[in-house]
Amino acid sequence: MKKVLFLYTELAPYFLACIERLVKDHDVEVHIVRWPVNKEAPFALRFPDRVHVYDRNAYDELPLFRLVHSINPDIVFASGWIDKGYLKICRSLRAAGKPTVMCSDTAWRGGLRQWAAVGTSRFWLRRTFSHAWVTGEAQALYARFLGFPPYAIKRGFYSADVERFAPLAERFEPAKRAKFPHRFLCVARYIPTKGHQTICDAFAEVCDAGQAGDWELWFIGTGELEDAVKNSTCGKHPRIKHIGFVQAEEMHSYLEHTGVFILASTYEPWGVVVHEHAVAGFPLILSDAVGAAERFLKENHNGLRFTAGDKESLKATFRKFVAMSDDELRRMGFASTELGRNWSPKEWASVVMELIHDRRA
Repeated sequence: MKKVLFLYTELAPYFLACIERLVKDHDVEVHIVRWPVNKEAPFALRFPDRVHVYDRNAYDELPLFRLVHSINPDIVFASGWIDKGYLKICRSLRAAGKPTVMCSDTAWRGGLRQWAAVGTSRFWLRRTFSHAWVTGEAQALYARFLGFPPYAIKRGFYSADVERFAPLAERFEPAKRAKFPHRFLCVARYIPTKGHQTICDAFAEVCDAGQAGDWELWFIGTGELEDAVKNSTCGKHPRIKHIGFVQAEEMHSYLEHTGVFILASTYEPWGVVVHEHAVAGFPLILSDAVGAAERFLKENHNGLRFTAGDKESLKATFRKFVAMSDDELRRMGFASTELGRNWSPKEWASVVMELIHDRRA
């Protein structure tokens, strides 16, 4: 039985769905070292059989080395290069001839900081990692600049829990056929880059101008800006609802009553939440800063994009959706489901097995 080690930061249910598919489809044993649960995303996590979990806070450098030595993994995956202890483990295993994989969702943007990282990291990065597993094309470009050859770069590091979300599209279809839910839904942490205030301001102004029809706007999530957004003038608009944090098992009850997903981030290297709502049959409104649009949004086919941080651009997009017929909205939802089903934990698990046996890098 192959042993797979993940040196991870914050775990989320979608990652564990991928792990569950990995141990279900393949003869592997999984070990995960993880950072503490994020207070702004306090997911209740369930771990599959043949998965062993360790808290990073319980291991200093030497105990962590001893733990990894006792596991003796056939491959190791690490979340970027933020944890220096993880890097030392990977460097040691790389020297021993084991595949070591840098996992990253950081997109290439060409700023001075990234060019500096390219200049300094090329001296040590390839001694630490044999492969890079990234989310999309902008991330793959960054990996190329960092010195990884094309054959050592894999795409698709993130996947939604397709088995959880895909059935929802079929379950909700009869109700949406009878009356499409005229509610926009944003699922995101209340942090500066997610654009909650811009969404509130834009939607409230469209409502007050008499241009929103019977549409509403719902938010799900928590975070440092939650109170500020909720208590802002537009955040308290009667057509805007702030629900708070919702566990993954309870999301279906809110998705059933909402119709169009929106993510207005000013910085979003990927965004698994886009994949989740696409596969669940939601038309999409995404800012042009959302990386997952690369795979899951086709303009005017299953959704629309607007300029990140631009309230007027978002208002125009809201008005376009309000003007659509329910049939148009349902067709967009069907198109989203088709795009969302093109990548799943099954394909994700297959990449893990490919990397175990790839000794080229």
